[in-house]
Amino acid sequence: MLPPTPSLATTIGPVLETLGIVGTFVFAASGALAAARLRQTLVTFAFFALVTGVGGGTVRDLLIGAPVFWIVDSVPAITCTAAALMVWFTPRRWWSERALDWLDAIGLAAFAVFGSAKAMSLGVPPFVAAMMGVVTGCVGGIMRDLLAGEPSILLRPELYVTAAAVASGLFVLLRWAGLEVPVAGMVAALAGFALRAVAIRRGLGLPTYRDGAG
Repeated sequence: MLPPTPSLATTIGPVLETLGIVGTFVFAASGALAAARLRQTLVTFAFFALVTGVGGGTVRDLLIGAPVFWIVDSVPAITCTAAALMVWFTPRRWWSERALDWLDAIGLAAFAVFGSAKAMSLGVPPFVAAMMGVVTGCVGGIMRDLLAGEPSILLRPELYVTAAAVASGLFVLLRWAGLEVPVAGMVAALAGFALRAVAIRRGLGLPTYRDGAG
């Protein structure tokens, strides 16, 4: 039987705050890279970076009734702008064709853990908190792909949502087991990133639907 939710109360400390900033920066950079592939202007770079960097966290905060994080704190918006400028001013040859995928993988894992931790810190039940981690990790990438007019990353064969679920779910489980927040956060983020990395390198994916009648 699961212990009562209060025993899983989570404080957003330096490690989780760092994960949140890292997630924002790399997701924003992936958004700017999407704009670079389309040869867009600096303004579009900044817009893609902002939407990708804060999209998932915005939806999460609206769902759990929290103040939208980048409205009450300017650091995320500044971080997104810095990521856009970095991509704009660096040579295109520095970025491989799969750079977007790898940046996305880092952001996915970091955001999934941070999202579930923030939800838990506000008293959201553990299972739902894990789902909020998935929302935080996935929605920004979905918005980026929609803006760029590319097929959603969710429709690719490699594991994506599953990697976010592993990171957020493992964080909740490790907190239930009594691990301290920094340790649980780092272990869960590394696990989610590792799964996504294997999926990128080897095309690992879940079985697709097959019509039994066919």
